[in-house]
Amino acid sequence: MKTFLRTLVVLASLSPLACSAATTEEYKLGQHYMKVRQAVAPANPAKIEVLEVFAYSCPHCYSLEPLVRKWRERLPADVEFVRSPHSLGMSQNEPRNRAFYAARMLNVLDRFHPALFDAVHKERKTMATPADLRALFVQSTGLKGEEFDGAFGSFAADAGFRRGENAIRDFGITSVPTMVVDGKYFVSPNMSNGLEGLLKVTDHLIERARKERAKR
Repeated sequence: MKTFLRTLVVLASLSPLACSAATTEEYKLGQHYMKVRQAVAPANPAKIEVLEVFAYSCPHCYSLEPLVRKWRERLPADVEFVRSPHSLGMSQNEPRNRAFYAARMLNVLDRFHPALFDAVHKERKTMATPADLRALFVQSTGLKGEEFDGAFGSFAADAGFRRGENAIRDFGITSVPTMVVDGKYFVSPNMSNGLEGLLKVTDHLIERARKERAKR
């Protein structure tokens, strides 16, 4: 009898812990994330698009980079991650952003993007002139300066820059870093309790978008 009672006491003491461990955090619209002002269908309708809006001048965006790098490794096959730089109305960001689109055109963004972030925040370089960006581009990608010149000054890079700025404005985004999921919802660190929380809420929104698509 005593053994049976002791067992009941142990089970009673463990049950609250078990219930606590089983609960999941609930994220709410209007509190942890918001709807965009103007929804935009993803460029690839077969994928759930996660768009990171960032600025090269933003230290929080730079701090987010290593977290995003690890997070991207576990994204499911139905999710597509893309980036869009925001000028934030700062003149030094405009040539940096045009260089971003030039690197994307030349398929070397994965090499140039982290190098530019490091140059601005780690090495404390201005990186706001075409000449500085050209030198970094050649150093980080191994391509020729003439290739950068052609892409940087191209109509396509200019169009990409303007299209990105307009889309961010239409979404109603005024701060960075921000994640936009499936062109419908967005979340920032202020809403999600920091950078790691930003990615957790993004995961939640990916699942929400997946369920919404299944109902179509």
